[in-house]
Amino acid sequence: MTVEEYLREMKPGYRVTAGSEAHQVMHEMAQNAIRVTMEINNRYHTHEELLALMSELTGTEIDESFGMFPPFYTDCGRNIHIGKNVFINAGCKFQDQGGIYIGDGTLIGHNAVVATINHREDPARRGDMEFQPVYIGKNVWIGANVTILPGVTIGDGAVIAAGAVVTKNILENTVAAGVPAKYLRSIKAEGQEK
Repeated sequence: MTVEEYLREMKPGYRVTAGSEAHQVMHEMAQNAIRVTMEINNRYHTHEELLALMSELTGTEIDESFGMFPPFYTDCGRNIHIGKNVFINAGCKFQDQGGIYIGDGTLIGHNAVVATINHREDPARRGDMEFQPVYIGKNVWIGANVTILPGVTIGDGAVIAAGAVVTKNILENTVAAGVPAKYLRSIKAEGQEK
């Protein structure tokens, strides 16, 4: 199995059996991600150099409006999809095999974790993995130390408070907080009556 074949198979619900050929390809992709993120994280880069490295990591051209403060970590890289005017702060960790889709204008705070893989519950199959994508809408603000679990969609304009663990979908233009994250209130544009 080639990396290209593997990437075509990485769809919601895709399962990888521990020790399989697909698992070996995952390992190869992880090694490449480690190589590129080590380069990102271990010396200073101009904005243009950082864009080139992130483009190499994801296999897609990253828009010049993208910004990031390293360090940044991922164990795949090839299934991260980044919109325009996205900013990722220092220490974020993306487990992107299942797909991470980040909409235009989104801000991601320090040490955020985005996971797209679950292991099987059965102890005899615990090494097997199932992928589910994470969709982060446009103009979302993810606070520091937020964890987003597989299969979650965060609606446009939402705010996820620092330290939250997002286990379920979050509606657009709402604030969510807590463990697990829950709806707190709707967001009103400045100047709207309270």
